[in-house]
Amino acid sequence: MLWINFLHFYQPATADRETIEAAANQSYSRIIKALLKNPRIKFTANINGCLLEKLDEYGHQAVLVGFKKLVERGQIELTGTAAYHPILPLISSTEAEAQIKLQEKLLKKFFKISRPHGFFLPEMAYDAKTGRLLKRLGYRWIILDEISGSGALNLLNCGQTYLDAQSGLKVIFRQRALSQSYVPKAITTLTNQPNITAATATDAELYGLRYNDLSGSLEKLLSEPGLETKTISEFIKNNQPKKSINLTASSWESTAAELKQKLPFALWHNKKNPLQKKIWRLAALAIKTVADYPDDYQHLWAERHLRQGLASCTFWWASGHDFKNLFGALSWSPDEIERGVNELVRAVRSLDNPRSRREKIKAEQLVWEIKKFIWSKHWQYYWKK
Repeated sequence: MLWINFLHFYQPATADRETIEAAANQSYSRIIKALLKNPRIKFTANINGCLLEKLDEYGHQAVLVGFKKLVERGQIELTGTAAYHPILPLISSTEAEAQIKLQEKLLKKFFKISRPHGFFLPEMAYDAKTGRLLKRLGYRWIILDEISGSGALNLLNCGQTYLDAQSGLKVIFRQRALSQSYVPKAITTLTNQPNITAATATDAELYGLRYNDLSGSLEKLLSEPGLETKTISEFIKNNQPKKSINLTASSWESTAAELKQKLPFALWHNKKNPLQKKIWRLAALAIKTVADYPDDYQHLWAERHLRQGLASCTFWWASGHDFKNLFGALSWSPDEIERGVNELVRAVRSLDNPRSRREKIKAEQLVWEIKKFIWSKHWQYYWKK
């Protein structure tokens, strides 16, 4: 069988040191070791720039060296992405482009590579506007969840390449059910079927941090002689698109019901979620204010805070969605929401120009309103439940 496996390496810039340590020690080191031991195995991966910075800051040089060695050996093909993991369709094209170029700069710094061929949209959140931006910037292909190709699950052949009619990008789709399993165990059951192509995409943290694989399923699978792997670029080279399709705005967690309700990014921006709406009001104010003072001597700090606050996690933790069946838990954490909200208001606070006084006061009022809402909801609804 042929296995096309995509790994998403990411921790938010606001994550504490213990979280980075756990991910590095339990997942990243394990994946690196397993690949180095099996030089014929190839994966495609995205490593967000904010994670690269954190690994460097906290002294995880062995992990960075391991990544670099795998890239140099051709066992890991890296993709582009947005450095601080925002939901690209929900932010301005200007900010999206800036974060994409920042990621390219960090890939060049850590791996000495130029713009990759492929691109990973954070949370696989796609819309036509973002697709056209990626094409303009020189990217050739994207990986999306199968629901993006048809608006429903189990309708596409994920063993072939498609062409996005709206952007001209080539597209490969992950199989959701397979990707939402513990992938090595599921793939192991398919290795004796030679004519199967399986396409999976998961967070890298699944391998160790979120799933305690005491039996070593990953390591056993990678040593299977009947397993063939390819990078996505290799697969596309030999499987050029035969069909052009109109993609649906969606993410890798979208449901058919959400898409019918025109909620393609419901986990991060749900018009029925009053807390998320309030946070997006603050985000819009921060984006506009930072953009209005490009010559402010504190502008670089303001930009950094803004990008850290725009990370998908700020909004995801406010969704209250139940992920207990997917190696996770309830996506509600007042502390994590506050981390992102604090970064957004710091973006406005950082500016030195006296003319930003009005925006600063407005931002403070919004933050007070948001935090009151967060903790009232927590104690009244989520606590002890």
